[in-house]
Amino acid sequence: MTTTHPAPPPVSPAPSSDTGRTPTTYLPRQALPAQEVEPPRVRFGASPHERYSLPGAVVSSVSLALVLGPVTGMIPNGWVPISAFLLFLAAYAVLIGLDADGRAMRDKVAQVMLWSAGVLVITLVLLVIGYVFFRGWDVFRQVPWLDWGNNFITTDMSLTGPLRPISEGGVLHAIVGTLQQITIALIITVPLGTATALFLNEVKGRFARFVRTVVEAMTALPSVVAGLFIYATVILLFTKQYNGFAASLAITVLMLPIMIRSADVVLRLVPGNLREAGLALGGGQWAVVKHVVLPTVRSGLATAIILGTAHGIGETAPVLLTAGVTSNMNLNPFDGPQVSLPLAALEFVKAPQPDMKARGFATAALLLIIVLILFVLARLIGGQRAGEVTPRQLRRRAARSRRDQGRVERNYEAIRAELASLRVAPAGAVPSSGAPDAPTTSPGDHR
Repeated sequence: MTTTHPAPPPVSPAPSSDTGRTPTTYLPRQALPAQEVEPPRVRFGASPHERYSLPGAVVSSVSLALVLGPVTGMIPNGWVPISAFLLFLAAYAVLIGLDADGRAMRDKVAQVMLWSAGVLVITLVLLVIGYVFFRGWDVFRQVPWLDWGNNFITTDMSLTGPLRPISEGGVLHAIVGTLQQITIALIITVPLGTATALFLNEVKGRFARFVRTVVEAMTALPSVVAGLFIYATVILLFTKQYNGFAASLAITVLMLPIMIRSADVVLRLVPGNLREAGLALGGGQWAVVKHVVLPTVRSGLATAIILGTAHGIGETAPVLLTAGVTSNMNLNPFDGPQVSLPLAALEFVKAPQPDMKARGFATAALLLIIVLILFVLARLIGGQRAGEVTPRQLRRRAARSRRDQGRVERNYEAIRAELASLRVAPAGAVPSSGAPDAPTTSPGDHR
């Protein structure tokens, strides 16, 4: 039995143009009638339902948590914030689910959780900073800032006892110790950490996996162990006394793995085609590293330095074990005890006098300010993105180009003089270069 299929409907040809030729592109929407009513505009952002759901969930969850906690006593007061947050997530999910499907509800709840985590972290940081400045405000308020010879920053505690007024004494000795110790640690850590990260990514020798494993294991090294290691190997064997250089070595042991891992991560992000392009232009491996790889990861290396500095500048236990404690100024980090700002803050807070505790919190606040200044300087120095050129760099490149131009012109004149002397030299004469078998014909004869 033969099955006959119905013939397909005829396809109307596209309308021809005025010239009689069929156009190559036909847009069916052009044949639609003009719209008499403008369609509603597409609005981006949250809908009114979503905008009202967030404050409604906040108000309902906080109210219910307060009723369950302080009012009825069903939950302890310490659990009220956590209970309020959990009730907020549940209430927000229910309100969003009234107008959206399950996938949209889960997306909104996850977004709110991420925002809540960010707000929580920022709030905790601000609370810590605010508490430190609040407890040390008495010191900053009573310090004669206009008298630069006798204030909290320009004096030490050598002549100040624990019962002296809060306006006397300062932490200049701790500031000097901190800056000297972190500077020595950075001088050791930055080149060594960068070289190790380049070895792990550019050289990739047979020991690269072993070095990476050791570095990852050292990131979990307790600070007390680093201090004990330097105390046993440097102080007991060589210096025989507490000093700031030993504290710098202990800080270096803690900063080095952080620096190496951070630099290793940013070096992995360099695209391979950049290295291949440098090699294709005739550059050697280390020329490509110097002129291509390192400028590309400059901002990442600055971030690695910041992370290492933040990890080392606030250490107290290794400094206590290696640098000792003193109230006097010591400008020589290689001889005698030398205190740092975290250690000075610890010693002040341990004292029973209220004024000494206030000095401790003021010292911690001053440490926060110094760390902020160092971070801004590191970001300004190394935070320049790849490809950007500052006016100072443009001037340096122009001066280098002028020097190269003069050198090229001098070489050109020397070559012209040498060629002229070769052209006018008689047959059989020895060239000016002194080579016995040098050609006596003009270079222009060689085609």
